[in-house]
Amino acid sequence: MVFVALLRGINVGGNNKIDMKQLKLTFEELGLTDVVTYINTGNIIFTDGAHSAQELSGMLEEAILKDFGLSIKVMIRTLDEIKTIMDNLPEHWSNDQTMRSDVLYLWDDVDEESVLEKLVMKPEVDRVLYVKGAILWSYDREHAGKSGMNKLIGTKLYQRVTVRNVNTARKIYGLMQAAQR
Repeated sequence: MVFVALLRGINVGGNNKIDMKQLKLTFEELGLTDVVTYINTGNIIFTDGAHSAQELSGMLEEAILKDFGLSIKVMIRTLDEIKTIMDNLPEHWSNDQTMRSDVLYLWDDVDEESVLEKLVMKPEVDRVLYVKGAILWSYDREHAGKSGMNKLIGTKLYQRVTVRNVNTARKIYGLMQAAQR
């Protein structure tokens, strides 16, 4: 089965530094196969037929602690779960000079539509959708200072998500599709 591991909070602002080549070796030493990393923010695509997502998350968190001395949360998602998210991501959303669009992947304990009630959204600025496994959030960059996304950072909910921009999310999905073939 094809999985992606989304690591939260590595290589951000010089903190929790992990070398991707070393991280790939950590995954391979656990018996995971077809391991591919994508950019330094902790996106690892791999295949495994022996473990559940929950088992993989625990194994990887332990291995990262052992190999790197860092306590990092690891979210595991299957190709089918990522496909559901990508199928609901509006095609015209982009991450460029005019628009910012992100996928906020949700940990299981907060993955329900009612999570939207915990957000400060500004309807005149923010476009926000819930889909199983994620919140999809977009706004025009000219209104960045007015976006409710700014109010999310530092909240309890923010600790239960890991964020990727839509360009990264689409690339991860493409790499997972390639691993499936």
